[in-house]
Amino acid sequence: MRNIEVHDTAALQALVSDEFGQWSDDLTITQEMVNQFAALTGDRQWIHVDVERAKRESPFGGPIVHGFLLLSLMPSLRPPQDYQLSGYSSAANYGSDGLRFLSPVAVGQSVHSRQRVKRVEEHRRGVLLTSEVTIQQVDKDKPALVYDLQVLYAYTSS
Repeated sequence: MRNIEVHDTAALQALVSDEFGQWSDDLTITQEMVNQFAALTGDRQWIHVDVERAKRESPFGGPIVHGFLLLSLMPSLRPPQDYQLSGYSSAANYGSDGLRFLSPVAVGQSVHSRQRVKRVEEHRRGVLLTSEVTIQQVDKDKPALVYDLQVLYAYTSS
């Protein structure tokens, strides 16, 4: 695994690519996971939690996964990388440069994710790295969501 120092701007810029990396391991999303998420967030819309009604009335033929549940699974779906960053004191979720929900995921389906480094910017406290992350069903070509994740790597004090 390559080690890249966050102060090495050229090496970080070399990570920027139009190509996505490897897929993460697959994760099957169960109705129990959806129900727990609904209980935790208060989002108990029938299309997610009422299995029988969703089978009868949903255009998807059954319950679908909350979009924000998919988003919250990003740490569990972290794809393998061929590099690690060093020389920073902290890595903070800086926010998002965009989030789109593009296709539903049926409960019981497996999903996986992959990502690419989209942009590297110098910041007064360190380096801001923007990665495009997609999560999609294992058997589908279209992503369920696309998220531009921004992480601020704060420089280590010298």
